[in-house]
Amino acid sequence: MKYYSLNNKEHHSNFENAVVRGLAPDKGLYFPEYIPQLSTEFISNLKKMDPAEIGKHVISPFVGNEIPEAELQKILEETLSFDFPVKPIEPDVSVLELFHGPTLAFKDVGARFMAGSLGYFIQKGNLGKVTVLVATSGDTGGAVANGFLGVDGIDVIILYPEGKVSDIQEKQLTTLGQNIQAIEVDGTFDDCQGMVKKAFLDNEITDRRQLTSANSINLARWLPQMFYYFLAYRQLETNNKIAFSVPSGNFGNICAGLLAKKIGLPIDTFVAANNANDTITRFMESQNYQAKQSVQTISNAMDVGDPSNFVRILELFGNHFKDLKQHLMAMSYTDSETNKAIRSVYEEHNYLMDPHGAVGYLGLKDFLKINPEYSGVFLETAHPVKFLETVEKASGAKVVMPDSIAGILNKKKKSFQLSTYAELKEFLLEVD
Repeated sequence: MKYYSLNNKEHHSNFENAVVRGLAPDKGLYFPEYIPQLSTEFISNLKKMDPAEIGKHVISPFVGNEIPEAELQKILEETLSFDFPVKPIEPDVSVLELFHGPTLAFKDVGARFMAGSLGYFIQKGNLGKVTVLVATSGDTGGAVANGFLGVDGIDVIILYPEGKVSDIQEKQLTTLGQNIQAIEVDGTFDDCQGMVKKAFLDNEITDRRQLTSANSINLARWLPQMFYYFLAYRQLETNNKIAFSVPSGNFGNICAGLLAKKIGLPIDTFVAANNANDTITRFMESQNYQAKQSVQTISNAMDVGDPSNFVRILELFGNHFKDLKQHLMAMSYTDSETNKAIRSVYEEHNYLMDPHGAVGYLGLKDFLKINPEYSGVFLETAHPVKFLETVEKASGAKVVMPDSIAGILNKKKKSFQLSTYAELKEFLLEVD
């Protein structure tokens, strides 16, 4: 499989180079030259296969022979070593829980797959030390930090917006030490992401450091997110059409779901469930893409005003809006609506959602009101404990503290503070 830049289709790359670089030299996101097709036999046999076997069928066309079969198998077994349960909530409404990994967030899948892939490329080649430079609006930082912790040849630098991630999220990315460094930015996630992209184009930095990104702009973070749609589908028992409602921030997760559909998974429709950061909701209504400065909400991992991966979604549908409109809806919800959903689902169904899952639930419920012939699944992308104060206040319930979280609460936070790109550049040029 080769990949081209979405800014210049004449630029091509193999999988390894695209993973190591993160972004194309022209700042474009990499996109596969063609969309492979899975057999109907594979889809019909999903229930008979273990998760790593499913993952291998799904990802192999995109990796090709660039990672040996035995090594890829090992990476997939480590990536998919936890559960992905689908649980019924009410008639025709189920939840896919994606918080059973080491950092209790869906991003554990992509982070672990990327860590394994990049670690293999470093060991086999002459790359030298690689710096993973990543921006996070919440869960990416912890997942990347955990996935790359102690990996030889890799330094990780995580930028996050000061005061705009939860206390537990912050602890997960600032207390590990070793090869992980955290930077608090006086700004928003969009500011952090803008700094990261600018650093990739700065020759003074790239001449000194081999940079790669671990955001969902990186192929090795984006592509493996297809796995859990396959793992969810095989658990469903319905003859209805199927819709997935995905809490969406940078749109990597839902883009992976749409790619899973394109390669053969029989999902009919996706709902992009957004908070007050409604750039894509407005686009789907007007066909006019207007990024805006992100605003802070209680579902902070979705506080993105200019989602990077939406350009990939457009490419998946050949930039034909009518085709896209047939398979994607977008809806937005306020914090007040999110809090009410957390309380009502807990009171009526004894199920505790985090704010992101609550937005996904709202999107699915509104979709089913106008499409009663469907059954739906919404994604619970993080454990409620990661938003402890918000969830307990909204629901009136006590969140049980997992041991993995209790163990970090008393650890000392270590981070650097900066406000401008010039300060980040100085940091990257000075830090060994």
